[in-house]
Amino acid sequence: MNNKLINIVTLGCSKNTVDSEHLMAQLAASGWKVVYDSNTTDAKVVVINTCGFIADAKEESVNMILEFVRAKEAGLIEQLYVMGCLSERYKEELKNEVPEVDGYFGAKSLNDIVTKLTGNYKAELECERVITTPSHYAYLKISEGCNWRCGYCAIPLIRGSHHSRPIEELLKEAKSLALKGVKELIVIAQDSTYYGIDLYGERRLAQLLRELCAIDGLEWIRLHYAYPTQFPEDVLEVLRDEPKMCKYLDIPVQHISDSQLSAMKRNITGSQIKALLEKIREKVPGITLRTTMIVGYPGENDTDFQELCDFVKQTRFDRLGAFTYSEEEGTYSAEKLQDDVPEDIKEYRLNSLMELQSQISLEINEAKIGKTYRVIIDRIEGEYAVGRSESDSPEVDNEILISLKPNIKIGNFYNVKINEADQYDLYGEIVQ
Repeated sequence: MNNKLINIVTLGCSKNTVDSEHLMAQLAASGWKVVYDSNTTDAKVVVINTCGFIADAKEESVNMILEFVRAKEAGLIEQLYVMGCLSERYKEELKNEVPEVDGYFGAKSLNDIVTKLTGNYKAELECERVITTPSHYAYLKISEGCNWRCGYCAIPLIRGSHHSRPIEELLKEAKSLALKGVKELIVIAQDSTYYGIDLYGERRLAQLLRELCAIDGLEWIRLHYAYPTQFPEDVLEVLRDEPKMCKYLDIPVQHISDSQLSAMKRNITGSQIKALLEKIREKVPGITLRTTMIVGYPGENDTDFQELCDFVKQTRFDRLGAFTYSEEEGTYSAEKLQDDVPEDIKEYRLNSLMELQSQISLEINEAKIGKTYRVIIDRIEGEYAVGRSESDSPEVDNEILISLKPNIKIGNFYNVKINEADQYDLYGEIVQ
């Protein structure tokens, strides 16, 4: 097998990225030369790690499968395998409709696909990964699945109930990443704040974060996807007190109207969300808050939407993403609620909300002009070194474009003074 290439194509979220990286480590240990997301390789074997979360993602996954089926029919590749969320949820349908694929594996079938391709799954490599992100940052997936049953979300149907990974296993993996040169660790899960309940009978996220902060080599640790209901307040002490913790929190609130939160089965009220956000900002001064919103959920009326806009104006999230509701089969909202908001109204509300956030983002960014921030460099692009501050997560947040100087190195930290700003980017120069 030493002369054999295998191409791993990853779609969807950062949690899928982690799964692919674990798969690649297993394959490399069995003699495969592994490439990823490559359109130019002459690899004869391809594995597509699919996403099945929302309609657009499912369409992208199906299109990618069909693209490689055509490549197989043309003799460009010999074997095609599909894994991940789409094939977890629709395996039988896919088998019937696209029989040209040599094997379908679910989102929780890493052992099976490794065995199929190598004949030997190595348990001792469970904490090893081949990093596919820029080498200075990596994601650490601390749990799988979710115990909440939000009305719109198919994740529990795909990934199952919440399952935490043991602290010692996560520390081993994080240390291995640090030894590979990772400086920024991005902690992810479907619900990171639920971490530990199934293993230890209590939430242990704060303990895990403190132990991650003790690992040599790691300089930034960033927390994503904190469910607001029953938020563990000891995490705020870690965010405040640990120098390695980015003062940054991704906390998807989805809406603020009580009727919408109830319909979404979010298990929290608008006033509770507001009180929590106030407490977070009080306990962790200067924290950057990122959130996501859904517009056009069944039953959302003009009053609900106006309440959401007023909330966004008042709260002034540093980062905000938004989506229009799309019906996902098998979910509560698909089976029990009528998708009654017209598509043009959904789009209007989405555009209105993002225009509002754009102005907020511009004002927040302009307030940074003249200030100096610690920045990590992600890449060199044209005349700029492109980096991020602790307020910015890769791929989803602002970037800082820095006038290129000799000897700037990707993955290094620099002090950068901000000179200009627009809605979603900052411009600066390195200072001593």
